[in-house]
Amino acid sequence: MTEQPDRPGRLRLPSRWPFAVDRFPIFYGWVIWLLSTLGFLMSVPGQTMGMAVFTDPFIEAFDLTRSQLSFAYLCGTVGSAFLLTRAGRLYDRVGARVMVVGASVMLGLMIAFISLIDRIGGTTAALLGLPLATLTLPLILIGYFGVRFSGQGVLTSASRNVLLLWFEKRRGLVSGIRGVFVSLGFSIAPLVLALMIDALGWRGALWFMSAVLIFGFALIALIFLRNAPEEEGLLPDGLSRHAESAQRQVYRAPDRTLAEARRSPSFWLYSGGLAIHALFGTAVTFHIVSIFAEAGRSRTEAFAYFLPQAIVSTSVNLIGSAFVDRQRLKPFLLIMLSAFLVGAAGLMALEARWGYWMLVAGFGAGGGLWGVISNVAFIRLFGSLHLGEISGLNTSITVFASAIGPFLFSLGYDLTGAYTAVEALCAVAILCLLLASAAIRQPEDSRP
Repeated sequence: MTEQPDRPGRLRLPSRWPFAVDRFPIFYGWVIWLLSTLGFLMSVPGQTMGMAVFTDPFIEAFDLTRSQLSFAYLCGTVGSAFLLTRAGRLYDRVGARVMVVGASVMLGLMIAFISLIDRIGGTTAALLGLPLATLTLPLILIGYFGVRFSGQGVLTSASRNVLLLWFEKRRGLVSGIRGVFVSLGFSIAPLVLALMIDALGWRGALWFMSAVLIFGFALIALIFLRNAPEEEGLLPDGLSRHAESAQRQVYRAPDRTLAEARRSPSFWLYSGGLAIHALFGTAVTFHIVSIFAEAGRSRTEAFAYFLPQAIVSTSVNLIGSAFVDRQRLKPFLLIMLSAFLVGAAGLMALEARWGYWMLVAGFGAGGGLWGVISNVAFIRLFGSLHLGEISGLNTSITVFASAIGPFLFSLGYDLTGAYTAVEALCAVAILCLLLASAAIRQPEDSRP
């Protein structure tokens, strides 16, 4: 196999520093799998479920209203989305190793900054004779921007992309196995963080997470993470050199630039499918108690919904990951959008028992296939050389959609007194994407 083509101006750390991995007792891709999984889990402080646990302590400490804090979170998330394509371009130049270490350090520093906002704001406000909220609002907006950009954006994207380079034949399956551990970690993260706040206080919990990121995971990634197997004298999937000719038979998409990907309908179909779930799913999660109350269901039922939904999602993700390495992507996209449509119908009929289970099955199955597609779509369609830029643009779109989803649902509720209209609007958008995905030819989508 020829070495992976190099992009002009690419800057990398020495590949064999501080040790060579080609003589490692097992295929080093499995070490990358472990670090990729840890990278996702370390991004929790930059994810919605991580920051949401600190909402009430922040409101009290920063002297903000819930609406002010939510507005800061919205602005910080949207602002971070606009820079993720540039971050992807940097990823293509410096590789996952530098990006993961840098994002971990930045996330840790921004968490530490947030922990000091009340003190910085309080001291400055006292000197200037201003209300505390006048200063804490812009400071927490900066903090939210930092954790969303470095955590949900860069650290998650870099951790996903690096694994894709170390596996080809089993890329989907390996990503799916990672998804099981990530889903489990994300599901228990709010409980763990709540226990940390009870034991250490909200400031102590933030300091602990900051220390783990900067002095723990960032150091581990610097020492053990590697960008690509070719840089280490290895082949993807752990193949030996005498199997090189067989490896050439694995289909690889021609490397496309970001400009070429933008001109492809496939990019917008898959990005749109991933984004509509981010918009719809985040909005439902954010307003889950209110949505269930509108349907005559209790707060307990609202939170209990996440368990069966997670079981369905994890199961479908594993099944889909087992098949995606041997199939075209289009059927997965069509089934995912169809599942979301079923979930939307269930949401609009939530007062009925069958509506509840349609919601569980639809959003669960759709979410599981969302994980499959988001892992493999862009490297399968557009190659690996500009993967950072292309996946960075998709991440920007997805993060932007996740930011405006809760706001759109709030706006719809304020204007109509119910969520039905905005739910129907999302269902129509999903239906349009489904019809377009079925009708539009996707020439980049080939069977591996």
